[in-house]
Amino acid sequence: MYSNKDKAKEMKDLGCFSEVKQCPTRYVLAVNDTLNVISGKWKLSIIASLIHGKKRFKELERSIEGITPRMLSKELKELEINGVVKRLVHNTRPVLIEYELTESGYRLTDVIDAMIQWGLAHRQAYMSE
Repeated sequence: MYSNKDKAKEMKDLGCFSEVKQCPTRYVLAVNDTLNVISGKWKLSIIASLIHGKKRFKELERSIEGITPRMLSKELKELEINGVVKRLVHNTRPVLIEYELTESGYRLTDVIDAMIQWGLAHRQAYMSE
């Protein structure tokens, strides 16, 4: 998982974050880098499902309503290429394949939590009208 020690190291490594916020070009570039990795209808759902631990392909498919096996496979490959998801192949019979988040993937937890909080507040504000 993603420990407090990891968070402290990340904050130290992101020492230039305040500098990036001061430069509109670098700021937009950083936002675009993030969106290029997590954009799409299914990627955040896959990441959110894997936050709770390793899952096999069928478990992921069942946990994400409406995703097709072909789309799940495609999105998992892209997330693996971008270093967000790790594919674990166990040398068993039959072969067991699991997916889990990398350290980089776990760092998206705060982003997803913030999106959930915003979504709940937004829904409440506009559904109550």
